[in-house]
Amino acid sequence: MISFDLSDEQAALRERVETFVMDKIVPYEKDPRNTPHGPTEELRIELNALAKDAGLFAPQVPEQWGGMGLNHITMAIVFEACGLSPLGPIAMHCAAPDEGNMNLLDKVATEDQKLRWLKPFAAGEFRSCFAMTEPWGAGADPSELKTKAVYDGDDFVVNGVKWLITGAKGAGFTIIFCDVEASGDKPGGPTMLISDMDVPGIELSRELDSLDSSFTNGHWEVTYDNLRIPAENVLGEVGEGFRYVQVRLAPARLTHCMRWLGGAVRAQDIALDYARRREAFGRPIGKHGEIGAMLADNEMELQQCRLMVWWACALLDKGEQGRHESSMVKTSVSEALFRIADRCVQILGGMGVTGDTVVEQIFRETRAFRIYDGPSEVHKWAISRRIMKNG
Repeated sequence: MISFDLSDEQAALRERVETFVMDKIVPYEKDPRNTPHGPTEELRIELNALAKDAGLFAPQVPEQWGGMGLNHITMAIVFEACGLSPLGPIAMHCAAPDEGNMNLLDKVATEDQKLRWLKPFAAGEFRSCFAMTEPWGAGADPSELKTKAVYDGDDFVVNGVKWLITGAKGAGFTIIFCDVEASGDKPGGPTMLISDMDVPGIELSRELDSLDSSFTNGHWEVTYDNLRIPAENVLGEVGEGFRYVQVRLAPARLTHCMRWLGGAVRAQDIALDYARRREAFGRPIGKHGEIGAMLADNEMELQQCRLMVWWACALLDKGEQGRHESSMVKTSVSEALFRIADRCVQILGGMGVTGDTVVEQIFRETRAFRIYDGPSEVHKWAISRRIMKNG
């Protein structure tokens, strides 16, 4: 049976998160530690403490690791509410890339790896980064891996360059997606390796300026120069990296949609309030047909986005992979959220292109979202391939 009603528990949790974010987190948006390269580590820790005090920390993490253990639909409700501020997901420890890495470790890591990395990570003792994208290699097509690893006794030695590695500065550990060279009877192929960050062979070679500014310590180019990683730090099995990428990416596409949906809701609220109060040509601008139509389009697209996310989450909660569906949702929602944010900027006029409201940042964030976790064009190509096969 299909139902669009929230349970009493879900409705109460949504209200708690909305109140927490608007009352406790939004005031930090103008904090000088919230920089053009994202919030600093100091600010992240301070915000985490507020979420812990409110009992709203790590909602996506299984209870055994100290989280709230929410299913995907309830996560969608909570993540939308925490996304009302770009700092909300940082505070509640459910921002990218950490949220996706927690999910990946929970599903793939060995028990020893979970105790070493996932347990303290889920508790907010440190952050993580996920190193897949390369300047001239893996990105929208992860098969184009240029970062290589070779066997050396009981270790792997990694060489290569990654970029757009979110949160690399200050991260406690990294998951590196690389191509292992087979040797004798030892297998090769796309593989995920875990490494602490404060080890020889990892260099933060360049901080990247980017449109968005909501990720802790921004985005980096990272160079691996004879980085030595012990064999016990293989995540899963050698050569199975593509399979694990899907374990991480399909749910992560949806959680991106959830968080930035909250941002678009906030932008719409600000634009609507402005349209009620700002007068031009003898009436509030929201009563002019052009502005009213933009507000109406936003309202319809927000609800369409919400329902698409819930639909895909319901499939994941039933145990389905949702790869095809998450591609559909990510593409449709990212494009819609950008249109919504763009209309909000237009409604605000000159104010919309300034930092006087958070709408300008939300516009930048949603523009970047059309590329992150696969650009729309690649998802459409993948969707078309699947539906052609089903004919």
